[in-house]
Amino acid sequence: MNYIALAIAPGIAICLYIFYKDVYNREPEKNLLICFILGGLAILPAIGFERSFMGTLNGTVSGAAIFAYAIVAFSEEFSKFLGLRLYAYNRKSFDEPLDGIVYAVMVSMGFATVENIMFVLKFAQVGKGYSIAFQRMFLSVPAHATFAVVMGYFVGKAKFDKKNSFTLTLLGLLGAIFFHGTFDFFLFVKDATFVGQEMADGLLAGGAIASFIVALVLSRKLIRRQRALSLELYKEKNTTTTLPGA
Repeated sequence: MNYIALAIAPGIAICLYIFYKDVYNREPEKNLLICFILGGLAILPAIGFERSFMGTLNGTVSGAAIFAYAIVAFSEEFSKFLGLRLYAYNRKSFDEPLDGIVYAVMVSMGFATVENIMFVLKFAQVGKGYSIAFQRMFLSVPAHATFAVVMGYFVGKAKFDKKNSFTLTLLGLLGAIFFHGTFDFFLFVKDATFVGQEMADGLLAGGAIASFIVALVLSRKLIRRQRALSLELYKEKNTTTTLPGA
């Protein structure tokens, strides 16, 4: 199977999953595609920021924490957030809270897909392309989606709560950074000197998987909550529309 196809497949699959979850008032496909492209472009400033701070990952636990939360998670989630806030948030089609999740996931999957292609092609050069592709298909790419759901949930609420808009938006960004940073921390900390000697890689990977599962469970709950609200709005709109002819 082609490396590129393997790298692209999980992001596209998640986009389709979220698209079909938005049953009652789907977003224009053009807007979703633009969000996906913006997410792909967002990787450029994120990579530039991360590379300028590579020295922060200095073999210590504190270095791993700083690099995971303040460098990688912050730069990647903030870059994705800009696409969501500056483009999607202002669309007329962003007309219900669930749309925050839909657009956030599209941006995030654009980012994750480009990142995935880069990782898979890099490791393909040393004969590990397929193993990395399958690992990331079931962990890293879905993890990006869960971070996006957290962000999109609060940004969606912020759109329709002008009084608390700033606070809700900030909660969404910080929530995504927290879950992303926690996931990455368990992957980076294995490079800390004493940790690498005393703890197995499997235990550290288990921490990353555990943080992903927590984010996944929360994401499913948030999606269900916003879908229920979407259904209520859909019923209310249809009832209002049919009343004059009653």
